Amino acid sequence: MILAALALLAGLWAGLIRLGWQLPPLALRLPAQHGPLMVSGFLGTLISLERAVALSQNQNGRRLYYLSPLLAGLAAVALFLALPTAVPRGLSTLGALGLVLIFVVIYRLQPTTDHAVMGVGALLWLVGNSLWLAGWPIFQVVPWWAGFLILTIAGERLELARVLLLKQTARISFLGIIGLFLVGLLVSLVTLDAGIRLAGTALIALGVWLLRFDIARRTIRQKGLTRFIAACLVPGYVWLIIGGLFWLVYGGQYGAGPIYDALLHTIFLGFVFSMIFGHAPVIVPAVLGIQVPYTPLFYVHLALLHLSLVMRVLGDLLLWLPLRRWGGLLNEVAVVMFLLVTAVAAIRARKKL
Repeated sequence: MILAALALLAGLWAGLIRLGWQLPPLALRLPAQHGPLMVSGFLGTLISLERAVALSQNQNGRRLYYLSPLLAGLAAVALFLALPTAVPRGLSTLGALGLVLIFVVIYRLQPTTDHAVMGVGALLWLVGNSLWLAGWPIFQVVPWWAGFLILTIAGERLELARVLLLKQTARISFLGIIGLFLVGLLVSLVTLDAGIRLAGTALIALGVWLLRFDIARRTIRQKGLTRFIAACLVPGYVWLIIGGLFWLVYGGQYGAGPIYDALLHTIFLGFVFSMIFGHAPVIVPAVLGIQVPYTPLFYVHLALLHLSLVMRVLGDLLLWLPLRRWGGLLNEVAVVMFLLVTAVAAIRARKKL
């Protein structure tokens, strides 16, 4: 968790530099490592750790599974050091391989569709890291990293959708959408533009599917933490649709710049971080054994995340750099606020024990 937290803070700092804020780089490589730090260093470590904890508890405390998040976290630290690029990239690739093997074990224990989808998500992380290790440019690697996070989340939501007793047609359509997305990624290896557009079509369909079939459409009517989680999920699905629309319209025409920024952050911030905000009060107790009681203050960082992302995307599309820069800064304020509010809620809960 410490390694994941370091990767997050370093990634946020690098993000501000890339937005144009005049900050010391801390390390020469740091500004260029924003994406790897956030995806592999932070999210990869966190997701691997969550699965390692669950599997370790299921198998009488076997600690071998912790090797995957450890390698991913060490890869993030290696990005700061004057080491050959193969070192952090190789460590991250091994961490991804570890997560794939974890899901192989999980699927053998519980061979369900949702676990298969999440396992394929881990495989996308492995492919992306392998391309990164092989020297492919980041803009061709990022769609695979996005797929890792999207399929991980989609698989988790499908797992929770069991209570709705989905009809066979709904499940088949879900798998068809995932299949279309995977085809898009494969096509992107040959022709990036066509592949991204195809994958974008799948993301639009997936966002619509989640809005239609996810349990959040019912739990949004409830109260407390249950309602807050739904309030995180629903706008996240909307951002997934918007991001998919951008992928469909712009394809692989941009590998940098404001439009590229919009293509990425509608997915990584609007969708992924909205999911993180919603799931943190559930994941933190499962991983660390620390309760995070619900507080209405959770809505502050949630609202700030989405409002600031609207600013950022408008700045991207209008080529209005000050709006983009301030939107990006407030994005990061929302993430830091989320960390602080979650930590304070957890500390207060421990003091009451």
